[in-house]
Amino acid sequence: MATVPAVEAVLQSEPYVVSLSDDLGHQWSADEPVEVGGGNTATSPDRLILSSLGACTAITIKMVAQRRNIPLTGVRVSLALNPAGRPAQGNDIVRIVHLEGDLNDEQKVQLLKIANACPMHKLLTGEVRIDTDLAD
Repeated sequence: MATVPAVEAVLQSEPYVVSLSDDLGHQWSADEPVEVGGGNTATSPDRLILSSLGACTAITIKMVAQRRNIPLTGVRVSLALNPAGRPAQGNDIVRIVHLEGDLNDEQKVQLLKIANACPMHKLLTGEVRIDTDLAD
């Protein structure tokens, strides 16, 4: 029985330009920078990963703040992959969370703790298995 993909990535003739779509009807693109042969027509795959973490972090913080009646008025998440260069092993993501609103120190600490509980953070820091096969 075939599974319906949550996301599908299609690369045609234009070098490195990938059309992406999901089962909810959204469409977007990815590309590589010019210096590696792409056209820089869309964000790169590494930035798509960072954007997923940033979006999930901001959303999770906002949801928890609303539930706890914390007066958060905005969230901005700044992210970088390997800003000090690629380490000998693994990768380093630097994430800086900017919280807006009339927040006391205890609320800020609570919301920072919540950032580390967002689903994308858990996915990226946990064990991930990828089962890859060729289509028939």
